[in-house]
Amino acid sequence: MAGGKCIALIAHDQKKDAMAEFARRNQDSLADSHIVATGTTGGRVLDVCPGLKVTRMKSGPLGGDQQIGAMIATGEIDMLVFFIDPLTPMPHDVDVKALTRLAVLYDIPMALNEATAKRLIKTLNH
Repeated sequence: MAGGKCIALIAHDQKKDAMAEFARRNQDSLADSHIVATGTTGGRVLDVCPGLKVTRMKSGPLGGDQQIGAMIATGEIDMLVFFIDPLTPMPHDVDVKALTRLAVLYDIPMALNEATAKRLIKTLNH
């Protein structure tokens, strides 16, 4: 994708608000990037950051996680920010494992929490 990095944003269950807030606080750093997000997460990000370039995939449980996984495999994703909800039952467990496996396999920088995500986002401006 032309113009900046392509960053995937995914947030499961109760982490969607945290992802939207993360995007809001970092929207200046994200502005030159193209964001790909699962459906509901992308909608929440657009609600708080309408100026960002966000492409929404299907909802995660409906195949959005796999769509982003395919984009990782084809080299279209430069960075993955994946907020997993560790305090809920893991109905997404297979999706979590598949995405993390692909990010590791294809050597994609990946953040699973906000502290790591902040550090990765800082690299966009350097």
